Amino acid sequence: MTPTEPFTGAAGTAPAERPPLPVKLVIAGGFGVGKTTAVGSISEIEPLTTEAAITEVAAGVDDLSHTPRKTTTTVAMDFGCITIDPTLKLYLFGTPGQERFGFMWDDIVEGAVGGLVIVDTRRLDDCYAAVDYFEHRRIPFAVAINAFDGRVDHTLDEVRWALDVTDGVPLLVFDARERGSVRDALLVVLEQALARTGG
Repeated sequence: MTPTEPFTGAAGTAPAERPPLPVKLVIAGGFGVGKTTAVGSISEIEPLTTEAAITEVAAGVDDLSHTPRKTTTTVAMDFGCITIDPTLKLYLFGTPGQERFGFMWDDIVEGAVGGLVIVDTRRLDDCYAAVDYFEHRRIPFAVAINAFDGRVDHTLDEVRWALDVTDGVPLLVFDARERGSVRDALLVVLEQALARTGG
């Protein structure tokens, strides 16, 4: 083999392809904002969910006024993955939305490079906890407004003011049911994470 010839591995075999880099992202937000839907829309595998039926007791605790057709809720996490290209694979972890399951967040978020906070503009106060969580831990995140029934009740500027997030936090409108829309939102989070690391 001359110095200019590529190395092909043992006995002339082609070099093994390097597996894609695994990157962990977290999808967070309040109860019923579309976290499970978003993971399910984009995951290339059958998503792992921990959905449980909403009981009469839970219905008395969780506000179902804006989600009357919702019959289940995430009680631990959602999990899915998507290969962006041959070099990058995103592992998606969805958090439970209710405050009573907040003790799980530290374990779910550990190792994540960024987060996507999903917002329902009809009840912005449900996402404050998620925004505060990422801000206090200095984890890059973006805010995605889920367009329920194809409409958004407030402008992006109004949402930014209500959430009190800086101009450095991207805000966007997306549809948790649409694969391409979810992909674009996750790519915004990835860009935020890369910018933070200088990559």
